[in-house]
Amino acid sequence: MDASILLVGNNDFQAGLLSLIPNLESFTVERASDPAEAMQIIQAQQPDLLVIQASQAGSLDLCRQIKVQSRIAWIYCIQIDDQTDNQSVNSAPTRDREVEARIESLEAGADAYLWLPLQHQPHLASSFAAQSRWFQAQVQVGLRQVQNHRELMRTNDVLSAIALSDPLTELNNRRAFEWELPRQIQNARSRDEPVSVIMLDVDFFKAINDTYGHLVGDRTLQLFSARLRHNLRFYDTPFRYGGEEFVVILSDTGCRETLAIAKRLCQLIGEQPFAIDDELDLTVTVSAGVATLRPSDDAKGTSLLKRADDRLLQAKARGRNQAVGRLTGEPDAEDEGSG
Repeated sequence: MDASILLVGNNDFQAGLLSLIPNLESFTVERASDPAEAMQIIQAQQPDLLVIQASQAGSLDLCRQIKVQSRIAWIYCIQIDDQTDNQSVNSAPTRDREVEARIESLEAGADAYLWLPLQHQPHLASSFAAQSRWFQAQVQVGLRQVQNHRELMRTNDVLSAIALSDPLTELNNRRAFEWELPRQIQNARSRDEPVSVIMLDVDFFKAINDTYGHLVGDRTLQLFSARLRHNLRFYDTPFRYGGEEFVVILSDTGCRETLAIAKRLCQLIGEQPFAIDDELDLTVTVSAGVATLRPSDDAKGTSLLKRADDRLLQAKARGRNQAVGRLTGEPDAEDEGSG
């Protein structure tokens, strides 16, 4: 796998480590001289592996900062203690110091801690060789964990897409709409911009199913969805709300403009028959209700959607194949604010 690694330490530390990293050509290697510089690179580029010189001031804090941020907590952090002393590697003071440093490092959030004196010393040769193998093994462990994380994220993305998509029409589904509408309302209010919805219903859809069967009904919904999608602006978001009902969210769009768009959609749907197959063309019409966010509407959009639904019902009561922007007795469309 392609992987990126960030080395954090002085020049001698970085040079020593580069000689130990296996298959260096498969890595993108970045360098930082201290934890402060490293954090800027981490936030911008999110390397897969982080190798830190443990003796640098702030190295433990760098691990802590990474692990408390869910966006980057998956980065595999290896702390390297490259300091040497004149004692035997097997002496009790050295072992005690290493154990204490290892505990402190892991408690701070490091995934691994290694004692690896990078400056060659004859009396440490055998230990250095073993530690080098350990370091290379830790790099491979880190790569496996990063790869597992990536695969998990890809799986989650696929599952999220499935959960939020309608398999028949390939539009976003009701669950996606119920997540997106509050977000659009929050954005509209923070920017003091309008947001509107169009609720659409395929006229006499039950008659299509009863007359031609459900396969023809399904094909009708597919063709309707394609025509709807192709005749909206790129920033308008259509959803299959359920059955033959659909909703469109229109950001930065007031009621008058939204009503004009709804009327145009009714015309575009109804003026050209749907070619179900080589032998069957169906003329399909839709009814639409339009509503724009008001200051009194709730943050989830329940009242906004209800107003659009009420107007949809009015469009059907008036004979279908039309769009309604307000009910009798309501304020004129232009009186609706951005919320």
